[in-house]
Amino acid sequence: MTGTPRTLAEELRTRTDRGLVGLLRARPDLLNPVPGDVTQLATRAGTRASVVRAVERLDRFVLQTAEALAVAPDPCPYDTLGALMGGDAGDPAVAAELPRAVAELRAQALVWGPDERLRLVRTARELLTPSAAHPSPTGLGPTVAEAMAGMSPGLLQEIIAAAGLPTTHDPVTAVAALTALFSDRARMAALLDTAPAESVAVLDKLLWGPPYGGVTDRPAPHLQWLLDRGLLIPAGARNVVLPREAALHLRGGRAHHTPEPVPPALSPVTERNPQLVDNAAANQAFTALATVEELLKEWDLGGPAVLRAGGMSVRDLKRTATALDTTEQLAAFWLELAYAAGLIASDGEADERFAATPAAEEWLQLPDHERWAALAAGWLAATRAPGIVGTADAKGRALAALGPHLDRSPAPEVRRRALGLLATLPPGTAVPATAVLARLQWERPLRGGAPAAGQTPAAADGATAAPGADPADDLRSRLAHWTLTEAELLGVTGRGALSTHGRTLIDTASDSTAPTPAETTAAATRAAALLAPLLPEPVDHVLLQADLTAVAPGPLRRPLAEALGVLADIESKGGATVYRFTPGSVRRALDAGRSAAELQEFLATHSRTPVPQPLGYLIDDVARKHGQLRIGAAAAYVRCDDDALLSEILADRRAAALRLRRLAPTVLAAQTSPDQLLDGLRAMGYAPAAESAAGDVLIARADSYRTPPRTAPAPVPDGPPSPDPTLLAAAVRAIRAGDLAATAERKPVRAPAPSPGALPRTTSAETLATMQAAVLTNSALWIGYVNADGAASQRVIAPVRVEGGFVTAYDHTSDEVRTYPLHRITGVAELADDSV
Repeated sequence: MTGTPRTLAEELRTRTDRGLVGLLRARPDLLNPVPGDVTQLATRAGTRASVVRAVERLDRFVLQTAEALAVAPDPCPYDTLGALMGGDAGDPAVAAELPRAVAELRAQALVWGPDERLRLVRTARELLTPSAAHPSPTGLGPTVAEAMAGMSPGLLQEIIAAAGLPTTHDPVTAVAALTALFSDRARMAALLDTAPAESVAVLDKLLWGPPYGGVTDRPAPHLQWLLDRGLLIPAGARNVVLPREAALHLRGGRAHHTPEPVPPALSPVTERNPQLVDNAAANQAFTALATVEELLKEWDLGGPAVLRAGGMSVRDLKRTATALDTTEQLAAFWLELAYAAGLIASDGEADERFAATPAAEEWLQLPDHERWAALAAGWLAATRAPGIVGTADAKGRALAALGPHLDRSPAPEVRRRALGLLATLPPGTAVPATAVLARLQWERPLRGGAPAAGQTPAAADGATAAPGADPADDLRSRLAHWTLTEAELLGVTGRGALSTHGRTLIDTASDSTAPTPAETTAAATRAAALLAPLLPEPVDHVLLQADLTAVAPGPLRRPLAEALGVLADIESKGGATVYRFTPGSVRRALDAGRSAAELQEFLATHSRTPVPQPLGYLIDDVARKHGQLRIGAAAAYVRCDDDALLSEILADRRAAALRLRRLAPTVLAAQTSPDQLLDGLRAMGYAPAAESAAGDVLIARADSYRTPPRTAPAPVPDGPPSPDPTLLAAAVRAIRAGDLAATAERKPVRAPAPSPGALPRTTSAETLATMQAAVLTNSALWIGYVNADGAASQRVIAPVRVEGGFVTAYDHTSDEVRTYPLHRITGVAELADDSV
């Protein structure tokens, strides 16, 4: 195609395959379904939904460039655009970056045409052009022609006369004359030199927006001076507007108050020793593993009930936070982290409740660095945002932890980008969170739900523009802030800097912002291998103290930790965990089937200090009483060889609720269950043991409760997935082939030429004869074809063989050899010699 393209479709046809691949990669929504030809691609690229999605992904300077094009003449020469962005004085930084911005807009099919005639796609212009209902971030108002539309011809002539212009014979030339005056720097400066100081002050207030102001029925003289000369134009009963051309003169030609051609710097930086950063991150990673493990232990017999609307109640969240010794907000993070890794879920029963999954058992058996990899991969890809737990939804209801409405689809992209920014810094370097948030705001100013810089009208005689919404309060910024906090909790960062294993975690083979789950898992595995040497080595011993405590000088091996967790209660955590032995904890170990001798041997084996005498006495004393009373099911009974002890129990007032009565000198019967009877007697200070129907002591080892097999929650995608190279290449081939079928030049036929887009129509005899001739001449044909489902399409084929009512041909549209029934071909036409 030669000459200047007249439409976006013509411009897209001139692009190389690489150019079309770049467009489809940047705007994957254009691929669903694959456009039939370039015209369909251009039409879809101009739809409102697609343009909005594309504009939302522009960085601040590219967006500012598009906003400047929206207020520029259409078409706009490149030099005019440069003047709007840099002003009359020019700006070297803007001039250096403007080619990149225009190239980006072109690549995304938001701008087309040569540099002398740049055109913003019509839908994008409608979105970005300022109006009273939708102010532009430029702060500019309507043009003189737009503001004066519908004004009486007499008033127009009065305005141009007051401005020192000769009167005209029609409104069109009057508006053109006033526009030329406001666009002429010298004449406009001369006019403003005659303005009262109060009038200039009013213009200064409206200069950078909003351009609208309010006036009374009898404007003050300085306002009337502006109204008489068209520097303020009526925009309603009591509103006025500063026309765009006048504002641009006052601004020195700049469309934006502060163009931002370069992103904010990541500063100030704090340099730390990379080894210290890695060690701090490793310590926090170990703490994260211990916290999740404690959560699973807390829910070992089943977790809290699931609310009817989904999620867990505020009371259960508080209880979980207390068990984890943390705040409710951090407890929500640990819950969501375990949920994202597939370690906890709801059991799906009638009385639904949360519990650990079978995958949690496998996770607990893995080495520490592999357990961390599972948590990190789940966190990085999750779309759930724990930070919004406790906030209100659109209906004013509080969002619950593990609830159904916590997904925020931009979360994975924001996490990766925030960590990616830290990865651009030298190892061990940290920057304030505000610097990261400012950079993310520059890269995606419209993403995350923050309103555009729309502003409310201000009074022309004194009021100022209302400030816009706080940019740090949008969803994307909050997600970034939570990312930095969560990365520190998880051990991806240490002391604010990205760790070595954190860099590896976000280093995937994919160039897109959304790597595949396999790539994320592989990166997490490589990161875990770097983390493994930094994690503390589990120890196999404790230090017993004379005050009935044991100190673990580091993380204990799992069998030792589990056994000690039954025999003693955890009193404090940290680098050294402190366990305390009590009568209740010792009885718990005896209930689990251990004898006093076994407990003494266990402590002697795993302690680097001798077993203190008080601890030995405690174990022997509890064991002496343990099982002296026997409880079984009658409803329940108490059996004891010491009838005096039974008499003591009967005489105790606290046993009244158990409703005991003597059946024999050594047997008491109760009207409560065995479990209630056990708890009641233990509360009274006794140490009963449960027994089976055969009279054997029951080992009170509770079975762990697990949900049925569950998969981790699937992330909610943020728009269509990024297409892979194979799909992109196939899509471009299909678009090219379809475009060939739609635009190929046809030879004239005797029948009337079909209208554009219509299928060719020929008789069966003409179709057969044309097909046979094409086989002999090896030429291409344009056919209309209706498949078995009744779907019609146009195709360009090169027939190879015609026989038995079928034609075998190479189909340029699908780029393959196919066979077509002749009775489904609606018609055929020869192509011009240079069409294929």
